[in-house]
Amino acid sequence: MADPGAFNSDESAQNDCRNLSYEAARFWEPRRLVYNSVLSIVIIIWVAATWPHFRAALTLSSLVIMAVLALLANLCYCAAYFVDIPIRRTAFEATWSRRRWLLFLLGTLFAIVVENYWIADEIYPAVR
Repeated sequence: MADPGAFNSDESAQNDCRNLSYEAARFWEPRRLVYNSVLSIVIIIWVAATWPHFRAALTLSSLVIMAVLALLANLCYCAAYFVDIPIRRTAFEATWSRRRWLLFLLGTLFAIVVENYWIADEIYPAVR
């Protein structure tokens, strides 16, 4: 027969995981709008600054590629959950809760660097 205490322990662990996931989403999802806005502003600046050159790049097929890249950028944003949730289960939770905005800032800066690389090295030279 199963130990009744084990069932309560499993239920408590599930509630804990659910609460951690909920708290992580409450922090990260509103910031996803900022992340996407920042990356959109970067592409708008690139297109505006080099408009005659980029005019040829705005085709239906290139827009599909850009949409896929935007989806990949959002998939990369989800990596924050793989850092946030495990750290919140440690003794560093209080410190982490006050400083996890640094992960957001560093991740966003990294995404800007990657975006600029892709535009400057992969997309911009290919446009004729």
